[in-house]
Amino acid sequence: MQDFLLRERQGVISERLRLNGRVLAAELALEFGVSEDTVRRDLREMAAAGLCERVYGGALPVSPAHGSLTQRIGIADRKQALARAAAKQIAAGLTVFFDAGSTNLAIANALPAELELTAATNAPAIAAALIDKPAVSVILIGGMMDRQTGGALGAKALRDMEQISPDLCILGACGVDLEAGITAFSFEDAEFKRFATSRSRKVLAAVTSEKFGTAAPHSILPAAHCECLVVEHDADPAVLAGYRERGCRTVIAEKTN
Repeated sequence: MQDFLLRERQGVISERLRLNGRVLAAELALEFGVSEDTVRRDLREMAAAGLCERVYGGALPVSPAHGSLTQRIGIADRKQALARAAAKQIAAGLTVFFDAGSTNLAIANALPAELELTAATNAPAIAAALIDKPAVSVILIGGMMDRQTGGALGAKALRDMEQISPDLCILGACGVDLEAGITAFSFEDAEFKRFATSRSRKVLAAVTSEKFGTAAPHSILPAAHCECLVVEHDADPAVLAGYRERGCRTVIAEKTN
């Protein structure tokens, strides 16, 4: 494979990502008989075309979570199973921040009506779900609405978040990887999420299986800083062991019918 043309190299890289879920620039350079700089240039071009996400030392598949809020609500049964498992991790009397997102909306809906909480959120849809829970006091964080995330972002949202110190942040994640950490597609969304997690004592993320081993362009926090991952029943046990080794507790949702 000494004389691979650009298109051939990128075709092989795409196939490696599909089969292995990750590529390393050093290994590809040896395989293709080119410099690591050449491979890194290939990966930059592929990332710009939306074919992968660059991470330190190589690349990951693009997260499948890049759709509208309405589209993301679509896999309802799976997210409801995650939501039921996540809701059981929320104790009475806490102050909880619910990040915007379809899975977090499902968690809000899954809370028992009698559970006493102070809940803050930047997502009007989540606030509307929580306001129907008589034991929940709701704080709505304001600002410019982002259509992609369904939440308020920007300077006003950051100022509002600065007034709250949650016991628990229920974080929305676009991609989750041991090395890349938890990532988001939008720069402003990632900025807000980072600030929200920095204000919170603990962080929980409920993640569908296809998001594992994928990345989005903007980093939120390392995997080790997420205290609890709630995952689907079919999550790879070997992958979960890696998260537990870094101090991240894992909770497995029940299988849906």
